[in-house]
Amino acid sequence: MRLSFGRRHFSPSPGLTILLLVLCVVFVALGRWQWRRGNLHAAEHAQFERGAREVLALGSRPLAQVADEQRVSVTGTYDAAHQFLIDNMSYRDLDGYQVLTPLERPGGQVVLVDRGWVPFLGSRANLPDLSIKTAGAVTISGRVGNLPSAGLASGRAPPPAAGPWPRVTSFPSMAQLSTVLGRQLEPRVILLDPQAPDGYVRDWHPPGIPAMQNFAYAFEWWCFAIAAVVLWVALSTQKAQAGG
Repeated sequence: MRLSFGRRHFSPSPGLTILLLVLCVVFVALGRWQWRRGNLHAAEHAQFERGAREVLALGSRPLAQVADEQRVSVTGTYDAAHQFLIDNMSYRDLDGYQVLTPLERPGGQVVLVDRGWVPFLGSRANLPDLSIKTAGAVTISGRVGNLPSAGLASGRAPPPAAGPWPRVTSFPSMAQLSTVLGRQLEPRVILLDPQAPDGYVRDWHPPGIPAMQNFAYAFEWWCFAIAAVVLWVALSTQKAQAGG
């Protein structure tokens, strides 16, 4: 293909055209992927906000029947003698643990309550004090959530089957925690409200990055696609030589 515009000729080479066409397709696809991620995160953030509007009294209802991020209130008794520390958890660039405490409900169900983050004290032999001031039955409120998950399989370590409590573990499954505790745990956890007593650092946020960040990434990829087209035109356009 050869087009003339005054003293300039547009004559793209096949190799350059194929290369930049592939780049455009990749950039557009990556932009669409980021846009879909943005829509997903926007929906998650909206669900997070909806869940905070009211507190649902759980009663005897299983936690599995309640939507993620929904705030609930539940009555039970803390099992302070058998707690878990989720290792490799950071807060504002400080190392620490998430504290998981079993709560036995009146119907016999046992749910883990994430009471928040505590700092690492410099040695695995020196664990934080996890005592609970409130004795007997308590009514707590918090969001329905899930156990922290690791990005890599190598970061997971089940809790030890024997030894003193609390048991330190790294991104375990609920089945592993149930086995060590000797009680069947509900499949999800309660993220204790920040204002509730007997908790630690609880700065709960919606999962993932803000949706606008994904949308910005999508715009950047699409700008790269436009830049590839401009580059293709620029490299394929030549000035006609005098006398040509």
